[in-house]
Amino acid sequence: MFKLLRRFFSKQINVDPIVIVSGLPRSGTSMMMKILEAGGMSIATDNIREADEDNPKGYYELEKVKKLKIDNTWLGDIAGMAVKMISMLLYDLPARYSYKIIFMRRKLEEVLASQKRMLERHDRLADYAGDDEMRELYGQHLEEVERWLGQQDNIEVVYVNYKDFLEAPVENVKRLNESLGGHLDESAMAEVVDSQLYRQRK
Repeated sequence: MFKLLRRFFSKQINVDPIVIVSGLPRSGTSMMMKILEAGGMSIATDNIREADEDNPKGYYELEKVKKLKIDNTWLGDIAGMAVKMISMLLYDLPARYSYKIIFMRRKLEEVLASQKRMLERHDRLADYAGDDEMRELYGQHLEEVERWLGQQDNIEVVYVNYKDFLEAPVENVKRLNESLGGHLDESAMAEVVDSQLYRQRK
C-alpha cells in the first residue's frame, strides 16, 4: 500500500520525470549530457566548471547537485530536463519525484586510469588511494547502488555501456532515444559522439 501511495503522489507532483545522467566519475556522464543536448533535450547546467583538457567538450555540471542532501527544492523546476549527478548522490533523491536515470557503465580499469590522469594534471596524485583500494570501493558501491535503484518504484534506469556507445553510436543512440520516448534527434545525437575522446582504453 505504501509503495502504491508513493507512486501516486510522485506522479501528481511532476508528470514528466527528471532525467538524471549518472555513474562513477570519469564514466562518460559529460559525453551523455552533450548527446542529450544535441538531441534537443533541455539540460540543467550552470557552466561554472569550464571545459579543460580532461573534458574538452565541457562538464555539464550544476553546483546545486552537490548540496542535494541539504536543499532539493529546485528539483521540481527541472521536470523533463536532464541533469548530471554522480552515483554516490543518488541516495539523496527525494521520493516525491519520478526519475529516469541514464546510468553510465565503464570498465573500472579505464575509470581509474582516467581519474589518475586527471589528478596528475592537477598535481593531486597524492590524493589517489591506489588502484586496488579504489577498485574494491567502486565495485562495492556499484553493486549497492544498482541494487538500491532496482528497489525504487519512482525510478526507471537505463544502463549505457560507454565503450559500446562510442563504437556503435547510431545503434545505441536509437536504443537510448526509444527508452526516452523517441522524441529526440538521433542524427544530431550520433554526430556529437567523438571516439577520439576514448583515451583510456583497457
